[in-house]
Amino acid sequence: MEEDRLIVRIGDADIREAAEQDMDAFVALFVKSIREAAGGELTGEVMSRLTADQITLWAYAILHEEVMDGGFVQLIHNGYGPFFFRNPFAKALRLWGLDELASLVKKAGRLYDRHEKELTADCTDEEFMELFEKFPAFDALDDTFVENEEAYTAAVACYLDEHLENFAEIV
Repeated sequence: MEEDRLIVRIGDADIREAAEQDMDAFVALFVKSIREAAGGELTGEVMSRLTADQITLWAYAILHEEVMDGGFVQLIHNGYGPFFFRNPFAKALRLWGLDELASLVKKAGRLYDRHEKELTADCTDEEFMELFEKFPAFDALDDTFVENEEAYTAAVACYLDEHLENFAEIV
């Protein structure tokens, strides 16, 4: 299986430049490189060729983008519920030392389990906006994510920096 792994290569100079910018640029460089090596789409076939850490990093990028843009309701409505809540994403976060974020994901997962049908049903834009009012329990989770986003991203960057070889071949 090892020979089937996608090869992600990142230049050492690019890593240094991104790290000098800030943690967001550092994390984004790895996410971008993994996405490009994978052809831009996180499919089952692609996931079978990525390391667990590469999948977790890409998942964090999706989680970050979705929750910062429209909260957990948007993340779920956009079809990511099974990916985040029926896979070991929270466990991977714990292994990375992000216990608080893992707990937040687990709380969102419990809400998802209770309201999956309504949250994932086809609807108009107006009906989608009503989901936010209908499920206010997600508001506190969204707020917690936004308030702690910088710390979460810093922890991801730290894990990434300490385990570079799990994410890419440095050239």
